[in-house]
Order: sequence, then C-alpha cells, then structure tokens
Amino acid sequence: MAAAEDLRYPAGSLVLVAGLPGAGKSTLLLRLYRLRGDETEPVAAGPVRVIDSRQSRNWWARYLGPVPVRARTPLVHATHVWRIARALLGGHAVVAHTRGTWPHILHGFAWLAHRRGTDLHLILLDVTPQIARAGQRSRGRVVTDMTFARHCRRWQVLIDRTRTGALEPAASVTVLDRVAADELDGIRFDA
Repeated sequence: MAAAEDLRYPAGSLVLVAGLPGAGKSTLLLRLYRLRGDETEPVAAGPVRVIDSRQSRNWWARYLGPVPVRARTPLVHATHVWRIARALLGGHAVVAHTRGTWPHILHGFAWLAHRRGTDLHLILLDVTPQIARAGQRSRGRVVTDMTFARHCRRWQVLIDRTRTGALEPAASVTVLDRVAADELDGIRFDA
C-alpha cells in the first residue's frame, strides 16, 4: 500500500478513485474538495472537475422520486459516465469516483483519455469487504449480497493484477488502504 500525503498527475489527466461499494471513495472526495454531498452537478476546483456519482444520483432524485433504486441505477450510472466524458473532452483535468470493478469501464475511460491526448490514472481504495460493508451501512445504502460478492470478485482480480506490476489500461496506479487514504492531503495536477 502506498503512503502519500499528496498525489501528483500531469495536467489534464483523468484520475479515477475506485474501490468496493462503501470503501470510502465519496468520503475521500468530500474531504479533499470540501464537497457538501448535496451537489447535483460536477464541482469546479480551478481547472479540475470533481465528479462523484452522488451528484448524478442527487440530480435524478428530483425527477424520479419513488422509482425503485434498481430502475434508477442505470440512469444514474449513464449520467455519471457522460459527465466524466463531457468534462474530459472539455479540456479539464478530472477527478472522479467510479465503482472500478468493471474492466470494460476502465478501458472505455482510458480510450477517452487517449483520444483527448492524456492518460487514465487510478487510485484504488483497497479495504476489506467487512470495512466496505460497514461503510455501506453507515451511508444507508447497502447493496445486495449477490451484487457485493460480484464486486468483491472483480475487485480481487484488479488488485491481483496491480500486484504484478501493471494494470492496463491505466498509466499509473496508486493503492491506498484506509489509513493512507485518511492521510492523503491532496490530488494535484502539474501546471
């Protein structure tokens, strides 16, 4: 696990914060960028766009009201991915939350970053399934056992690939445990 007070990336990069549901991705973005959690749009932090899936969830909540979570999840996810693409293609550096357990999503984002002339970088929040479950309970959104097991299997594949020295298609990967994530002071981009 990396211990870092600051993580630095080239200007215009796409940085995805990935981990199991409940690992602390949104919590990290809230802390580093002083988000409130009630935002409905990506947040500008200078030339950087900070994009948490909660922003899309909050935006859709105004219109979908009693629609079950299972029905609204595809809309929220598609909106979140579209917002990341729009910000990146608009020339901004992007720091975004992603589930990170779907390899095709990572490849899609890497393709988009290369098309923009930049790279995809990953920050992996590696916590135990027990800690992730506790995180889900604390936020009041617990995924089903079957869904969580699927995320855990995919996550283990990503972590194992990272330990072999590379995780295609990312240009760089930083793995943080909970302690290192709590010690992280910032995600910075070179001028």
